[in-house]
Amino acid sequence: MRFLLDDEQEAFARSLDTMLSASDVPSAARAWASGDHAPGLAVWSRLAEAGVFALAVPETYEGVGPLPVELVVAFLELGRHAVPGPVVETVAAAALLTRLSELGDASPAKRLLPGVAGGDEIATLAVEGCGPYALDPDAATVTLVVSADVLCVAPGHGPLHPSVDPVRRLAVPAREGEALAVGPQVAAAAAYAADVAALTTAAQALGVGLALLDRTVAYVKQRTQFGSPVGSFQAVKHRLADTLIGLEFARPLLYGAALTMASADVAAAKAAAGEAAYAASRTALQLHGAVGYTDELDLSLWLRKARPLRDAWGTPAGCRARVLAG
Repeated sequence: MRFLLDDEQEAFARSLDTMLSASDVPSAARAWASGDHAPGLAVWSRLAEAGVFALAVPETYEGVGPLPVELVVAFLELGRHAVPGPVVETVAAAALLTRLSELGDASPAKRLLPGVAGGDEIATLAVEGCGPYALDPDAATVTLVVSADVLCVAPGHGPLHPSVDPVRRLAVPAREGEALAVGPQVAAAAAYAADVAALTTAAQALGVGLALLDRTVAYVKQRTQFGSPVGSFQAVKHRLADTLIGLEFARPLLYGAALTMASADVAAAKAAAGEAAYAASRTALQLHGAVGYTDELDLSLWLRKARPLRDAWGTPAGCRARVLAG
């Protein structure tokens, strides 16, 4: 089966690519890693103006969604440009609140979703069973925590923990705070939100992998050895071809999962995209040689994202187990 974007979706992807290319995202990401959120928040505002976060919010709450396919289109570009911040967690929080409103508890949605759609609310999310950490709680305006059947707003968080990717700033949120919702509907909504998080993380990972491949192809065309471009060597061509095949194999799984939003389909897409992006990072590092290890090279911004994104919101082993479970 082939999954092709329509003209509007292709135009949306191009507009995001153009906007992010002009926004000096690498500088914003480096500032974010050092604790300076201002440049990254400027990028966030542009994304909100482009309607990225509104894609996860229903029209009832001033959004245009939920539109999972368009979210995949957007997050692929966010990954391709290494956008910092809890972008995945914000749309996952929107999905959580939306599902709660569908299950009869609309008050948290009325309170937070209009701000998410407009870019005023930056949400991060920690769900029991999906890891103890919240991403970038120091930059978020609201930190949501799901424990069993309780959704609450965390009043604070612990110290920031180092990550493989210094742009991803992790902390354990406080578990006791204002309760927004209590009951079995919270667990059901959290499970759906975790699938949305896994899907958008997979899209982000695929974008990271494609960016790494593009940069590596450009580099091996310029780097010479024995008087010839490195890219002309058969071993290099095969390595790049294998990387491309992995990424392109993940793409239809990703769009297929966005169409069905079945948990097993999302898990399959997450496993494939995460592994393909991580393989692309290994290829990029090897073919760049020693220069690939330097922090000064912007390539490091993508290299360091691949492994955390592979494991965030579902490790490959966990995702495969979900696929086998049906």
